[in-house]
Amino acid sequence: MSTPTLHFLSCTAPEPHRMAYWQWGDADAAHTVLCVHGLTRQGRDFDVLAQALVERAGGALRVVCPDVVGRGKSDWLADPMGYQIPNYVGDLLALLAELKPQTLDWVGTSMGGLIGMVACSLAPGVGVPVRRLVLNDVGPTIEWSALQRIGQYLGKSGHFASEQQAADAMWAIASSFGPHTPAQWLALSRPMLKRVSSAVQGAFEEAMYALHYDPAIALPFGQMTPDAAAQGEALMWQAYDAITAQTLLVRGADSDLLSPATALQMTQRGPKARLIEFAGVGHAPTLVARDQTEALVEFLFAPGP
Repeated sequence: MSTPTLHFLSCTAPEPHRMAYWQWGDADAAHTVLCVHGLTRQGRDFDVLAQALVERAGGALRVVCPDVVGRGKSDWLADPMGYQIPNYVGDLLALLAELKPQTLDWVGTSMGGLIGMVACSLAPGVGVPVRRLVLNDVGPTIEWSALQRIGQYLGKSGHFASEQQAADAMWAIASSFGPHTPAQWLALSRPMLKRVSSAVQGAFEEAMYALHYDPAIALPFGQMTPDAAAQGEALMWQAYDAITAQTLLVRGADSDLLSPATALQMTQRGPKARLIEFAGVGHAPTLVARDQTEALVEFLFAPGP
């Protein structure tokens, strides 16, 4: 299995910080696929998809997977109220200005899809000309019950004595991701961890691990109210309706975040997304299973503009 290279970009708003990003394939390729992760995740979530895309392109492709600020190898913000979608959009537009892709596709899981919708909707000269957009289990309307569910675990990272113990704990709150082999889940879990300390137990040193995101991202999330969510929903529908990229909407058939009604509406307005659902999966498909990966590869490489 090949590995990506790690790079950093200096960003300025809402405060100076470094954003990490992982790069696969040919750094000089004209075609770039930008893959943006969900709320508590990080760029290595896309390892399997990135390799499949590069292989399909015969190596002539660059896949870039950022760690959104506060996650993975990126810096944490001093002011947690900076953990907001508009600031994430600014960081990723800065990244694209650095990368200068000639052809650009965007794959966004959950939060990464929301960032993508905003970025794609901005006026010419301000936004980014995305050719094809994949929205993975997210839309302008997010079910309030799902936000409440996420709020129950967000920011409560804890400490773990081993990678396996941490993986088991993450599975307890992420089983909606759908079936995974133990090896697949451990591979997804390892980049989510950082070694934080070592405890000496008798004559042995024991590693301690924590989740690799800033627990303070829970603070702005926790201030969300139904009224604020409704206002945000209206703005996101405006953004969605302004998208011109060919759009694929991926939905876990058991998702509690993206309702069937919202998904249907997304096929009928704005870019009129093509919808594909995966049975036995909730929020959100990890794009590790072969059928999920193949669906995205076929969409991104299908003939057409």
